[in-house]
Amino acid sequence: MPSNSIRMVCFDVGGVLIKHHRTWDAGCTAAGLPVRDGAMSPDLAAHRREVTAAYTTGRIPCETFYAEMSRLMGGLYSADEVRRVHHHWLGPEYDGVAAVMHRLISVNWIDTGVLSNTNPAHWARMNKTEIRPAEFPSPAMLRHRHASHLLGFAKPDPRAFREFERRTDYRGAEILYFDDLVENVETARAQGWIVEHIDHTADTAAQIEAALTRHGIF
Repeated sequence: MPSNSIRMVCFDVGGVLIKHHRTWDAGCTAAGLPVRDGAMSPDLAAHRREVTAAYTTGRIPCETFYAEMSRLMGGLYSADEVRRVHHHWLGPEYDGVAAVMHRLISVNWIDTGVLSNTNPAHWARMNKTEIRPAEFPSPAMLRHRHASHLLGFAKPDPRAFREFERRTDYRGAEILYFDDLVENVETARAQGWIVEHIDHTADTAAQIEAALTRHGIF
């Protein structure tokens, strides 16, 4: 056990443990749908962000999200097509991440967690049930799993980080946190967390493993 303060290792999911698309066009391609001009009108960008924010903080259900996004795209994509793109938006896991998580959970003096901006449809695929394994096993290995739609707050809102602290009983520099977005990294650091900024375009498993070694956990 190292002499530092870290007792909890917490991960963002998308861009750290699991790949995800970052543009509507890429999501359409993954879902096998054509890219239709005009769907992502800049004039309605603020409204799309509002609907997405409501979805990721648990204020609207999946079906409302699909229908509202379809409406905001002028019906160029049906609600069912939005659902298909949404499904294909996520995955697969980054190569090597599962092996690093297996190694991490074997360290008996470290606790583990997830703090993810997500939604019910994606979150269900990261968790196992009595009748099926998790589609994405790495997040499911970690002990304290907290999602924005269940917390009621989404990063980079400081309240998301504070709520994670409250629910896990870890604070500030007791937490080592991995995220790929600058705004989340900055807010976590402002909370006193020890933060590693992950490059989602590179080998995330190698970055995580190197950081855990550097901090004396491996």
